[in-house]
Amino acid sequence: MILDRRRFLAGAGLAALAAGLGLPLSFEPARAQSADQVKLMAPAASPLPERAIGSPTAPVTVVEYASMTCSHCAHFHTTTFPELKKKYIDTGKVRFIFREFPFDEVATAAFMLARCMPDDKYYPMVSVLFERQMSFLKTSASDPADKPYQGLLAIARQAGMSQADFEKCLTDKDLAKKVQESALYGNAQLGVNSTPTFFINGKKESGAFPIDWWDKQLEPLLAGK
Repeated sequence: MILDRRRFLAGAGLAALAAGLGLPLSFEPARAQSADQVKLMAPAASPLPERAIGSPTAPVTVVEYASMTCSHCAHFHTTTFPELKKKYIDTGKVRFIFREFPFDEVATAAFMLARCMPDDKYYPMVSVLFERQMSFLKTSASDPADKPYQGLLAIARQAGMSQADFEKCLTDKDLAKKVQESALYGNAQLGVNSTPTFFINGKKESGAFPIDWWDKQLEPLLAGK
């Protein structure tokens, strides 16, 4: 099993996960500042079904690469994203695509949990995971060894998932592999090496930007400039 409870509690980390899947252990430094739209939207860019919200015909497409254990990603999703969604996504101006870019085993497990939810519960689960990020992150040596496991399990149970289904989800080797492949493609083909990284109609930007920054990026595109 790729994420059995014993290894999860032992904190085996990305190295063990990658070794089990035959994947690289690190990402190459980013080079490109913009992305080929063909590469950005290619099927290989998203080994799992694409998770998109907003109108498919929106004039602007934003693709985000994030890690569930990234504090900057959590800050963006708990502060800026709700306003961005209300102002641009819900109004049909922006199509938003969220892609997995886990830096460690805990992030991979959190993404797997979100992917095991029904389609209409995916984004709500992503929001909850970012809101409660500190409940499953080990931030000091005094934290219990099983904090990641117990934290994610508590979130899963609140979403209506049994412990058996939770552990079945986290031991799905194919799902773990595809979550990792999303990150590998983003790094190798699109130059992603930090999170959050956004592609705004193909233009690459990295950082947890506030809403006024987004206004300055999006309004000219929406005006056709």
